[in-house]
Amino acid sequence: MQWNLRMRAAERGVWKSAQMRRMIADAGLEISAGKMSSWWAGTPPTMRLEDLDVLCSVLECTPSDLMSPEPEKVAARRSRGAETVNGDDRRSDASDGGVSPVVAPRFGKPRSEPPL
Repeated sequence: MQWNLRMRAAERGVWKSAQMRRMIADAGLEISAGKMSSWWAGTPPTMRLEDLDVLCSVLECTPSDLMSPEPEKVAARRSRGAETVNGDDRRSDASDGGVSPVVAPRFGKPRSEPPL
């Protein structure tokens, strides 16, 4: 996804992250300077729906104004090669009928038992 927060903010006359943070706080969402910096500087790794709702309200936009799909990146990921499972080049996709890859046990690296 392409993150367009700065573009949408600029369209509303907001040029600094501190100003955007104050506007968000006025709307009832207190966020840290670090979180605002990650939103402002690039694509955030995660976004809570409540936070997205406040951003859209403050900027008078929709989520699709803040995010644009990038299907070419998804296609590039697929073409990079098959996923590896325990060193094997096997993958599951629609072209092979949705068959799951063979999963081999990991000897020497046992998983822990679940809590009782």
